[in-house]
Amino acid sequence: MMRIGFQRVARLVHHKALPRNPHLLPGLHQASAFGSSTDSLVARFCPENTDLKDYALPNASWNPDMLSLYQEFLEKTKSDRWIKLPSFKSNREHIRGLKLPSGLVAASDKQDWRIFTRCIQLEGQGYEYVIFFHPSEKKSVCLFQPGPYLEGAPGFAHGGSLAAMMDETFSKTAYLAGEGLFTLSLNIRFKNLIPVGSLAVLDIQVEKIEDQKLYMSCIAQSRDKQTVYAKSSGVFLQLQLEEEPFQQQ
Repeated sequence: MMRIGFQRVARLVHHKALPRNPHLLPGLHQASAFGSSTDSLVARFCPENTDLKDYALPNASWNPDMLSLYQEFLEKTKSDRWIKLPSFKSNREHIRGLKLPSGLVAASDKQDWRIFTRCIQLEGQGYEYVIFFHPSEKKSVCLFQPGPYLEGAPGFAHGGSLAAMMDETFSKTAYLAGEGLFTLSLNIRFKNLIPVGSLAVLDIQVEKIEDQKLYMSCIAQSRDKQTVYAKSSGVFLQLQLEEEPFQQQ
């Protein structure tokens, strides 16, 4: 099934392939290879007026480190062009009016869609995180506090939970920085275990955009940068979303 999915993606890329344009440099209002500026992508992804629940807001489970660093970055949104990304329960809610390219739509009668990192609804028990994105520098910072439902070794977060958190932060950054939609590769080197309930800071950077791919790096570490939990790299495929067909009421 996974092979079939990537075969479909490969066919789409072949039909929509762009002329080679290596090393696209970051820019504040730079259009992506598909013509959408970072600003327009952010505007759609972060609606100002919405009744959708934002799960990336402080709650009683956040530890003091998580809360204080959140406040620091919130202050940076006022002057340093950092943007706090909302986190809805499904990616569908971030791209309303758009859909995956034809050939990649999966039919289902399910209605309660949830992104993997928002599947545990109890506050503090699973993924507690918030992502801040810097458009012009094409980088992100994710504050991640793993809960007890993510345990691997007793008292420590499962390595897979950190891998999922890295992939999720990569994906949001890739989409906003250059319409990156699909993970092509994800390589992780684990260094130290993350204690459950503690704060891990993920620093994500887009290294280059080349041949319809975004190349990215990440380091996950403690707030004081004295402990490195893991380092990773990821490659994401650029692919433009399509407009949903208009339906009259």
